[in-house]
Parts: sequence; structure tokens; C-alpha cells
Amino acid sequence: MGSVAVMELQEYSRNRANIVKEIVKLERKMFPKHESLARSFDEELKKKNSGLLYVEVEGEIVGYAMYSWPSSLSASITKLAVKESCRRQGHGEALLKMAISKCRTRNLQRIMLHVDPLRTPALSLYKKLGFKVDNLIESYYSADRNAYRMYLEFDCA
Repeated sequence: MGSVAVMELQEYSRNRANIVKEIVKLERKMFPKHESLARSFDEELKKKNSGLLYVEVEGEIVGYAMYSWPSSLSASITKLAVKESCRRQGHGEALLKMAISKCRTRNLQRIMLHVDPLRTPALSLYKKLGFKVDNLIESYYSADRNAYRMYLEFDCA
């Protein structure tokens, strides 16, 4: 497994519209309608306090991560997704590490995210990179789907 090149979508990125279109297609395929940001993706990207990272393999976008820093103290990983056929190849880890790195530059105290407790590979990845379970939130995704709220605390040194 070679290194994974993670790219950041910039406001003036060449080919921005096509990149967003491809990510929205992935979003629709991977998430149930009520969990998908596909309909509000453009609005999310226009926010000054958010970022979008993606991984491209042979010209195809295979994964992305969206993050935001709603306050001066904390950030959120709002999406992390990798196309099913491209999982277990380091793409998710590379995206998460880059998102953490981007958030760290803002002098935040913590990063939070939510994950379905049944998504064992995702849970393992988050724990591997230092995230801890904070709380179980019942019916977070839907009436029968809970979420762990997880956090990564930064040293305030």
C-alpha cells in the first residue's frame, strides 16, 4: 500500500464543480437520504468555517471528509466516507489524519464526531487515531439507530 494523496477542495480549485458533483454522487450512494448532505452540499461548502478533503485514484474520487469548526474551541468531522470497493486501503485513515491536521492548525481544544456503534471498521479507525467514546446518543440517526459521540482532545500546551 503506497501513500495516499489527499487533496483539499479550494474555493477556486480547477474543476471544482465536477469534483463537488462526483462527491455528491458518492454521498447519495453511501448514505440514506435522511443522513445525506447531498441536497445541501453547496451550502455546507460555502460556510467560511468548513473544509472538504478528497482522495482521487486514477481520476476517480473514492473518498472524502468534511469538517467544520463551529466554535473557537472545537471542530467536528461531519462526514468521512470511502467508496466500498476502495476500503481497507488507507484512504479513510489518510483523510482523517489530514482533517485532524487541518483542525489542529486552528488551535482548537477538541474534535468531535458521531459514528454508528455497528460500524466497527470506522470505530476502530477513530480509536486508532486517538478518539474516545464520550456518550451513546440514542436514536441519533433514526429511531432504531444510535450513535457514539467521540472526541479527540488536544493538549493545550
